[in-house]
Amino acid sequence: MATLRKLLSRNINALQMIGFALANLLGMTIVTVAVQFYFDVRPLFQEGDGLLAPTRIVVAKRISSLRTLTRKPPTFTQHDIDDIAQQPFVERVDPFVSSQFQVEASLGIESMGATFSTEMFFEAVPDACIDIDRTLWHDPIDSDTLPIILPKNYLNLYNFGYAGARGMPTFSEGIVGKMPIRLTLYGPNEQWQKWGKVVGFSKRLNTILVPLSFMQRANHALAGTAQPAPARLIVTVNNPADQRIATYLADNNYETETTDDDTSRTAGMLRWVILAVLTIGLCITALAFYVLLLSIFLLLQKHTDKIDTLLLIGYPLRSITRFYHRLAIWLNALVMVAAVALALWIRTAYLTRFTQWYERYDAPTPLPLLLTAALLFALVATLNYSAIQRKVKHIWTMHRKHD
Repeated sequence: MATLRKLLSRNINALQMIGFALANLLGMTIVTVAVQFYFDVRPLFQEGDGLLAPTRIVVAKRISSLRTLTRKPPTFTQHDIDDIAQQPFVERVDPFVSSQFQVEASLGIESMGATFSTEMFFEAVPDACIDIDRTLWHDPIDSDTLPIILPKNYLNLYNFGYAGARGMPTFSEGIVGKMPIRLTLYGPNEQWQKWGKVVGFSKRLNTILVPLSFMQRANHALAGTAQPAPARLIVTVNNPADQRIATYLADNNYETETTDDDTSRTAGMLRWVILAVLTIGLCITALAFYVLLLSIFLLLQKHTDKIDTLLLIGYPLRSITRFYHRLAIWLNALVMVAAVALALWIRTAYLTRFTQWYERYDAPTPLPLLLTAALLFALVATLNYSAIQRKVKHIWTMHRKHD
């Protein structure tokens, strides 16, 4: 076998092999980094604002002077909701459920001289629409503690507006989360006492949220109604830059409370950039694969007579093809290892920046990168094996017919 290997390895163009290796290294590195970057950046943006999640906009009916004079409530009928859901740019529609009972709240820390009492209201949305850790979000059926989500801008207004003007202390999110909130919920039927706990702050929804199941149960028990007509809707759209959205809202006298259009467009752009990078990487990998096959085919063509001679003196066909199979596999394996090492180095570089920008960022495992590299290696190795096998058999068959 050593003699066979020496005979077949002659006239191998080293520059062609190096060119293949470099091209394939570039393509595989681009593909693996793009795939891993998507998985690394997704939790970074899905926590809080959900940049890579489907874009949600809050839609309400425009309050006109006529509506004010006629006292017609700005609520959505089921026909309105169905019409919105049928639009081609809409993925789903979720209503806000408002409290139909009265809420009185007392909160603060007496030792710090900051205690407040106020009337307030609650709203609820499906759990899929909240932007905090959902393990903290549950219906307290057997508990006196009610989880609450406050708007982030409420805390900002207090800290940078009210507190400064009144000489009151400012509060961090962590302090507010530890403040006891005494809640009194009452309606025509009965009265409940609860302790509220702020479990998060929302940057998307400007309302005070409680779990949807609790809201439905409280509306039914305290006010005798389970599902009032919604005044606002959360509409999930597939492309926030779609011009049909603005046209539809204007035609139906709707308005949106969403203020993160730039963020939504950035999310869409990021998806397209990742897709473009993946496409470019796959194209480079495919071209590198073609270069390798072309080099091996040219090598086989040069060695046609030599292959015939080896077959005639008793060498089996599989022994000859095995040399070229091993050549392709070793080259691809070397490229895969180098691509994984380079991709991990690039990943380490951008993960360092992520942890500098966001202290709570927890990087996923590099499993997608490794699986992508292994999948590309297996795909290229399989295609190489099939192509080389067919080419050697074709050369042998054609030469026998010529003879």
